[in-house]
Parts: sequence; structure tokens; C-alpha cells
Amino acid sequence: VQLQASGGGSVQTGGSLRLSCTLSGRTFSRYRMGWSRQAPGEEREFLAAISLSTGATYSADSVKGRFTISRDDARNTVYLQMNSLKPEDTAVYYCAAVSISHSTWPPVRFDAWGQGTQVTVSS
Repeated sequence: VQLQASGGGSVQTGGSLRLSCTLSGRTFSRYRMGWSRQAPGEEREFLAAISLSTGATYSADSVKGRFTISRDDARNTVYLQMNSLKPEDTAVYYCAAVSISHSTWPPVRFDAWGQGTQVTVSS
């Protein structure tokens, strides 16, 4: 499976960004996908996940209410809509995927990772 992430950029505090991640090489609905981020000097933080077969979603408490994960089956793409961004949201954001057959819910590990996209929030 290949993952292609895009949509990062620089915004001011309170702004919004939408990240996209397109899955190719496998059947979209057989996967669960998620987003994580890693700030400099910090461990990778799991943010959200979505089941591509059922549409069920999960969000970490740290982003609940501000970040929303969604999917577009026709485009084999998962989105992370990020609103009310704060400087502490600055990080490299990664999308990831795991086969349903290898996964719990919510997923605790992923089999494939995208290349990462930088998000910078300035005050």
C-alpha cells in the first residue's frame, strides 16, 4: 500500500488547514487509516483514525472538537480537517494505514506510513 499526504502549510493561530492522504495499491475499504504528528524533540502523537469499511472514527482527547477525520471513498482519500489551530499544533503530520485483518479498534499500530507534511502555526 502507498500513501501520499498533502495539504500542510503555514497558518496563523486560529486558522484552519485540511490535510489529505490518498491510499493506492490496495482495496480502500479493507483498511483503517489514521493521522499522527511529531513535533521536534517529541514522541509521535496519535491523533485520529477512521475505519474505511464502516466510517467509524476516533479522535484523541487532545484534538477532539478541533480536528475531524473523514473519508472520500471515490477518491480513496482520507482528510484531517484542523480548525482553531494553535502554535502547539506545529509538527510534521503523518498519515498511516493498517489492514482491517491486522487491526484493533481504534488502531494501536499501523503497517504503512505516508511521507509526512509540515504544519506550522504562528502566533
